Amino acid sequence: MNLNKAFFWCSVAAAILAPAAAWAVDEPALDSGDTAWMLTSTALVLFMTIPGLALFYSGMVRSKNVLSVMMQCVAITSLITLLWVVFGYSAAFGEQNPYWGGFTKALLAGVSPESLWGTIPEPLFMTFQMTFAIITPALIVGAFAERMKFSALLLFMAIWFGVVYVPVCHWVWASNGWLFNKGIIDFAGGTVVHINAGIAGLVAALVVGKRRGYPTTPMAPHNVGYTVIGAAMLWVGWFGFNAGSALMANGTAGMAMAVTQIAAACAALGWMFCEWKLHGKPSVLGIASGAVAGLVAITPASGTAGPLGAIAIGFIAGGCCFISAVKLKRKLGYDDSLDVFGVHAVGGIIGALLSGVFCAESLGGTGFLVGAGTMGGQLAAQALGGGSTLVYSGAVSFVILKALDAVIGLRVNESDETEGLDIALHDERGYNL
Repeated sequence: MNLNKAFFWCSVAAAILAPAAAWAVDEPALDSGDTAWMLTSTALVLFMTIPGLALFYSGMVRSKNVLSVMMQCVAITSLITLLWVVFGYSAAFGEQNPYWGGFTKALLAGVSPESLWGTIPEPLFMTFQMTFAIITPALIVGAFAERMKFSALLLFMAIWFGVVYVPVCHWVWASNGWLFNKGIIDFAGGTVVHINAGIAGLVAALVVGKRRGYPTTPMAPHNVGYTVIGAAMLWVGWFGFNAGSALMANGTAGMAMAVTQIAAACAALGWMFCEWKLHGKPSVLGIASGAVAGLVAITPASGTAGPLGAIAIGFIAGGCCFISAVKLKRKLGYDDSLDVFGVHAVGGIIGALLSGVFCAESLGGTGFLVGAGTMGGQLAAQALGGGSTLVYSGAVSFVILKALDAVIGLRVNESDETEGLDIALHDERGYNL
């Protein structure tokens, strides 16, 4: 009898304590492995902008403008860091409504060493996302390199960040964002970063106008070595960009790293073979550009595609971005100095759409997102996200640029452009010969 009573009360205690135990398991807890990986990823993504993008871009301009591009990258890094802390993080990842996050976390209110985002400290998540916010406007610099006023650049980047980048980031990545809830796949920023920056770059190139002498005056890259070094830094940093977007040290991060490497390599080969076939010789600048195109294209799919998808995305992006940057630009006559649209917008669009194909389990992917259910539905979600970003970013960028042009002017004068922005705007030379 005593044994039966003991068993009964043990059963009662287990029933009472079971919900509490389940709740304790579900409660988020800091994971030191995830935290260590995200600390590394955050540093890698910052490394992509300074020095990676700074070197990649500065090698492609003429020697009289090498420092101006480096200055722009460092200044944007500093400016966006401050704006992200003041309001950007709150407006991007707050929950006010599906289009805007609000200001509840302005100046990082409530973000403390104890607060968590999943299994990592929230200050770390905030800083990781800050590095994405930094590189996105920095990418735009390449479209109007060698001809925009530094003051106009700073104002444009500050306004663009607040009214374009932050809302699009919220739409796609916030848990109540309207595109997030449409089932869009954008694991690491094909839409938020690359389509967004790429279309803004094209609009900026058109509004600011062509470089003086373009396309008849030779404007060859002054130091392809810088560009290759920068591309290599971007390639390495991109592992933090894509694999870090898992926010955990897990299998998703591992596969994201694998497909990132595969797609970059295949796109480098794809660009190289296209150039070799059409121009007779493969160029160093071409293979470096192809690698970046592959990195761009795999970005949205890096958490959902498998190796087969990475190979296909890489080769398609390498060939299409080559045609866009080399053939289409010449045919249409716009002066996108460093092929921001041709690589980032086109590569981002390819990646965004093919994410809806190669997430299929039959093609080695992780499956369609809930709410889409079929390849057609997933492709519709991808097209909606990419199209919305193209229209919104392009239109708002145009309005900002035209307003700034009317108020302070966008472009340096003819003598400053001829002399070079290094001396004209910064009173320095990249090389003292």
